[in-house]
Amino acid sequence: MLKISMSPSTSASTVRRAAVFALALSLIFLLFAVSKALTQRRARDERPRPGAAAPTATTTPRRSGVASEGTIAARPRLVLLIVVDQFRYDYLERFGDLFVEGGLRRLQRDGASWTNANYDHVPTETAPGHATLLTGTWPAENGIIANEWLDRDTGKRVTSVSDETVNLFGGGSEERASSPRRLLASTLGDELRLATAGRSKVIGISVKDRGAILPVGRHGSAAYWYSSQTGRLVSSSYYFNQLPAWVERYNEARPVDKFFGARWERLLPEAEYVKRAGADAPAWENEAGAKDSNAFPHVVTGGVSAPGREFYDELNYSPFSNDLLLDFAKQAITNENLGADEDTDVLSISFSANDIAGHRFGPYSQEVMDMTLRVDRQIAALLDFVEARVDLGNTIVAFSADHGVAPVPEHAATLNLPGGRIKSSDVLQAVRNAVKVRYSRNASSGGGQDPTADYIQAFHVGYIYFNTAALKRDGVNREEIERVAGEAAMTVPGIARYYTRTQLERGLVAPADPLARRVLHGFNAQRSGDVLVIQEAFKYLTDSKITATHGSPYSYDTHVPLIIMGNSVAAGRYTEPAAPSDLAPTLASLLRMQPPSNATGRVLVEVIRER
Repeated sequence: MLKISMSPSTSASTVRRAAVFALALSLIFLLFAVSKALTQRRARDERPRPGAAAPTATTTPRRSGVASEGTIAARPRLVLLIVVDQFRYDYLERFGDLFVEGGLRRLQRDGASWTNANYDHVPTETAPGHATLLTGTWPAENGIIANEWLDRDTGKRVTSVSDETVNLFGGGSEERASSPRRLLASTLGDELRLATAGRSKVIGISVKDRGAILPVGRHGSAAYWYSSQTGRLVSSSYYFNQLPAWVERYNEARPVDKFFGARWERLLPEAEYVKRAGADAPAWENEAGAKDSNAFPHVVTGGVSAPGREFYDELNYSPFSNDLLLDFAKQAITNENLGADEDTDVLSISFSANDIAGHRFGPYSQEVMDMTLRVDRQIAALLDFVEARVDLGNTIVAFSADHGVAPVPEHAATLNLPGGRIKSSDVLQAVRNAVKVRYSRNASSGGGQDPTADYIQAFHVGYIYFNTAALKRDGVNREEIERVAGEAAMTVPGIARYYTRTQLERGLVAPADPLARRVLHGFNAQRSGDVLVIQEAFKYLTDSKITATHGSPYSYDTHVPLIIMGNSVAAGRYTEPAAPSDLAPTLASLLRMQPPSNATGRVLVEVIRER
């Protein structure tokens, strides 16, 4: 065997050269891999969005907001928020195969859609939901704790947008003006107008005043809502000294009157509705005091022979009020030149008829199914209009709902679910009796005036409000009376939990419990009551004869759609937990701007593409 001997110095030198060669080779392979990955990512990011038309050799592509190499993408010209009041997430799954290509199906295909988005507050009502969407936070921070609450300073019940200091333009004599003054946080639109020295236009439209006002915020350009007394689109002096001329012209044309006598028929054959929603006009739809039939077709007249107040009110229960909003939104885009320049504008439109019909007929009714199919087509028409007028490539579209809705209790009971109705008055009486027994000096003798008669001011949306002045007068310990009231409420069948002001102010609730967390997020120390009562699932806590309602912390009320579509958004179906409070921070990130003042939601980084 031939042996080759090497000196120690020669051996070390050879090893070093081999190591250097191996390192160089590794770096070459690494650089090649990185270059290939970057090339593939660039090709993917520049690939046309699904459904988008590719430019032809004879046309110049419209400005899409996509950045060229080495530049920063221009901000979108329009943010379009579409809210459908009382639209549960499961409507996307139950009826999605019946949607048209250009509506919700387009948003799901070309946008990012979260399958597990839930409101994280209670009560789940219209005002708190609309306030959450563009403040990016819950009622504890934005102050909109319910549709209505007790104002402790005046002892009167107020609404989320009531304002006695402003005037109503276009409404009836019995209607009051509204404004966003009770909102305690800024919105995305507020921040945009601050950043652009007021050049950005921020406009809200809805049948409901709160649905129009709260998403656009305190510094909004305008908010318009529907008068059920006059059939006009109205606003208040909070925004301007008189209605814009184009709004006056719109109202003078009386577009609402064309719907008088309109027949609301099913869009599809009846068999399709029976398969998905059951029989028409079941017994649980027999709402006391209802003005019309429970069965299709519904003829919209209000029981009068010519357009008037009764007709204008009944229109709310039909899909035709959504048609009116859609038409008005198109006029707003055109006359206000929304999306026409580089200062991003915001248009929020909230379709209210779905909620009003949902209360009347319930979530498993043929009417709600048909309303869902129709609002899908109305959204398609709106998106087509924005595409033609602004270009969807220059628009970020967001879609969600303000809350869901519970099954009708009587319907739930037929399915062996624990459906039932608990009278608020029964809970209140149980609490009053317990307070009287514990604190009345005359309870044992039964003589004299009950000194506890003024201890309770109100019981509203599950909250018991104590008269703090009366408690102080009689030296009643607040923490103790909270417990007395809560334990008394628990004696009423169907009541599941209670939470006290002391617990919530001291943080003595478990954040890991989602129901408790939702209660905490809905509690505002200055505006909320003193004891919150929560009913069991599938039960209503109300004295109202309403067919269906919402407001609970359960999934049928909290689970809503959340979709964002835009050039900087990676389309897809996302299963990560999300909340509507995440929308505003995410939009702010996409627009490269300051998020709203009190935003607590997270930026949905999983869908933001590099720009």
